[in-house]
Amino acid sequence: MIIDLIAGARPNFIKIAPLIRAIQKHIDSGVNIKYRLVHTGQHYDNNMSSQFFRELNIPDPYVNFGAGGGTQASQTASIMIAYEEFLQKEKCDLCIVVGDVTSTMACTIVAKKLNIKVAHVEAGIRSHDMTMPEEINRMVTDSISDYFFTTSELASNNLIRDGINESNIHFVGNVMIDTLNHFKPKFKKPQIWEQLDLKEKEYILLTLHRPSNVDDANKFKLALEEICSNSRDIPIVFPVHPRTLKTLKELNVAHKNLHFTEPMGYLEFNFLTKNAKVVITDSGGITEETTVMNVPCITFRDSTERPETVAIGTNELIGIDVSAIKPTLDKLFEGNWKKGGIPAMWDGKTSERIIDILVNELG
Repeated sequence: MIIDLIAGARPNFIKIAPLIRAIQKHIDSGVNIKYRLVHTGQHYDNNMSSQFFRELNIPDPYVNFGAGGGTQASQTASIMIAYEEFLQKEKCDLCIVVGDVTSTMACTIVAKKLNIKVAHVEAGIRSHDMTMPEEINRMVTDSISDYFFTTSELASNNLIRDGINESNIHFVGNVMIDTLNHFKPKFKKPQIWEQLDLKEKEYILLTLHRPSNVDDANKFKLALEEICSNSRDIPIVFPVHPRTLKTLKELNVAHKNLHFTEPMGYLEFNFLTKNAKVVITDSGGITEETTVMNVPCITFRDSTERPETVAIGTNELIGIDVSAIKPTLDKLFEGNWKKGGIPAMWDGKTSERIIDILVNELG
């Protein structure tokens, strides 16, 4: 059996790494299975791509399409054309896609049109916000996949409501946590830790990159100023996503406790996450990591596709109205943050469950 593993962007790499380890265990035990790591090239910045391969011990891709850059449509088209040409020369038995990025949807469509079965890891996740490109990617991918691996019972129920056969839905947990648990002992201090003389639980970690937050320069500036004004003067570390940098260059934002850095690798960023007093973000994946590491998290979005991080974990969804920032930070600094728990089956063994199921299903 030949399996294609599709990866194209930072979240994909984190999710693919434990799947590769799980497949390798089967290979080592004599199971007739091979995998090909297909890198679409969606993220082409070194800190967003190759650095993650090194840190997470991901082997070199079998192929790299180099499809980074361009609009949503042009990038989707580039990936689809490249993957179709690849499969026409070297067909596989199963295509595994993860998450909700452009590469996920594009490769799913191509594989299905060539009558190749598709397994979607992190299926059934919904934000119910159709302004998010990721929501469209999720819905399209789930509408045509064959095997569905979910992170929560809620995600499974979303699929059932969409008419998916329950026998094809498997609640297995969260592959992101597999990687987090595996590499936690290897987290390392970034240079900025010493440069700013940071102390555990005495700084804020900030990440913003979604168009709704950073494309409007004035709105973005207001949010940064409100965060800085209500931070009690503790350092704010802001690793800047490449798309965010474009807007930042237009702004004149200068606060003594706001410190910009380049994007970080997985081990350095999660060292900062683990030791932060709070993480302010618009990323879905980070809310999962903060929940498992028991770090307070503030999500600056109107919706989330990971409601379990709010209902069970340490995350608070506050919307994108800047007036919500002050009372939320006041609650944090006054010691009134909720005590979070860890969702069911987020135990670091999800990838093993996924590959066991697929090997049994496909022989």
